[in-house]
Amino acid sequence: MKDKILSLLGLATRARRIVLGEDFVLKAMSRRDRVVFLANDAGANITKKIIDKAESFNCVLFHEFTTDEISKAIGKTNRKVVLVEDQGFSKKFREYKKNS
Repeated sequence: MKDKILSLLGLATRARRIVLGEDFVLKAMSRRDRVVFLANDAGANITKKIIDKAESFNCVLFHEFTTDEISKAIGKTNRKVVLVEDQGFSKKFREYKKNS
């Protein structure tokens, strides 16, 4: 299941439907149907901010991947947080989250 999720994240990246960077992700989380990937080895401050905001805006949060796994999936280096902003991708990620 992890491979499917990371593959879909890579597809969302190629479709240019992701947001990178802590500040940009925090700002974009306020809109509906967002999926957020937070590295499980991210720092305590960013982890608390993202988790609190995800709970308040009812975002789906994937917190089981490492920085390396997320970075490799999107073809970048050292990425701790990624937001998927497309409703179609978000719907599929929600299905994966429900089934896992």
